[in-house]
Amino acid sequence: MSETPSITNKASKPGIVWPTFLMLTITPAVSLVGIVWYQLAVGFEWHHWVTFAVVAALNGISITAGYHRLWAHNAYKARAPMRLFLALFGAAAFQNSILVWASQHRRHHRHVDCEEKDPYSARKGLWYSHIGWMLRHYPTNDDDFSNVNDLQRDKIVMWQHRHYYSIALIMNILPPLFMGAITGDYIAHFLACGFLRLVYSHHTTFFINSLAHYWGRQPYTRENSARDNDLLAFFTYGEGYHNYHHLFQNDYRNGVRWWQFDPTKWLISVCSWVGLSYDLRRTPRFKICEAMVHQQLSSARQKMAGQRVSDKLRSYIEQEASQLATLLQEWRATREQWFVHNRDRLMGASAELHHSLELERKALRSKIKELEFSLQQQYQRLRTFNLTLATA
Repeated sequence: MSETPSITNKASKPGIVWPTFLMLTITPAVSLVGIVWYQLAVGFEWHHWVTFAVVAALNGISITAGYHRLWAHNAYKARAPMRLFLALFGAAAFQNSILVWASQHRRHHRHVDCEEKDPYSARKGLWYSHIGWMLRHYPTNDDDFSNVNDLQRDKIVMWQHRHYYSIALIMNILPPLFMGAITGDYIAHFLACGFLRLVYSHHTTFFINSLAHYWGRQPYTRENSARDNDLLAFFTYGEGYHNYHHLFQNDYRNGVRWWQFDPTKWLISVCSWVGLSYDLRRTPRFKICEAMVHQQLSSARQKMAGQRVSDKLRSYIEQEASQLATLLQEWRATREQWFVHNRDRLMGASAELHHSLELERKALRSKIKELEFSLQQQYQRLRTFNLTLATA
């Protein structure tokens, strides 16, 4: 007689990561109960919330400018004082050491949306990508520092990694303790600047792993689930422009337009004026616009596939695609000339030849601007075309 399959034969879930589980459950509980109790019993004052906002911003900026753009993506370089500052206040956010954080994030970018390799794959659901991936010993979370060899040569990164828990505890205790000593309101500052600030720092970062892969626009690529979201950018110090970031991950900017809210970009730029940051990496405007045009072409083809449209409209899109190919060919040829020109200038030249090279430089710069303008015009035409198709 065959035996009834036992329910225990099913694969069990990975074990719970108890330190993380307790921190991510106790801190919100203490914040909720403590904040409500203190407000009813005593009442918070304006300086409690100013301290909360300042320390939360220092934590958030240290994660975005430090952990993320500096160390995970090498989008710029920073002097030791700036790196030390970002390492200290980044540890205060209690999101693991720079080495672990950057290693996981690089795996996320390399294998985005892959359920077997992306540590916080959005394909596993909103809860999983937001917080669930940290609560159990999933194989995708195992430490593998083979992708951060460069960071293992950074003395500040390795110092923070070796002493992470001590640094994190000290950096979480000192601000509320210091403000409590000044004002005499120790409890209020530990509740607001301590517990509530930590919860806020956690979940604003977690929103980029979760909501930024579910909610928003995809103006640059649909090859992955990342999206641009202006509201998320406001709460995450500019990280909400996630569709752009996943395509151009080594750019020190996430909000690439001048009007987009990206205080992390502004901080890095200001620091470069005083020499604290340098070698800021920027994606050429032509490449950005090229991605947007490709996306508009793709959208047009998808819309036409589901509609009965004339051969004239289909021919128009193919003409636009052909024009894009021509523009790209001219761009590559001009860029190659630009690099050769710069090489010749660096090798030195006579006064007469230098004058000739300078004229050539101006001509090449003018050609690049013309190509960029042509591409921007093409983007506007295709955008109008897609809007017309959408309302037809």
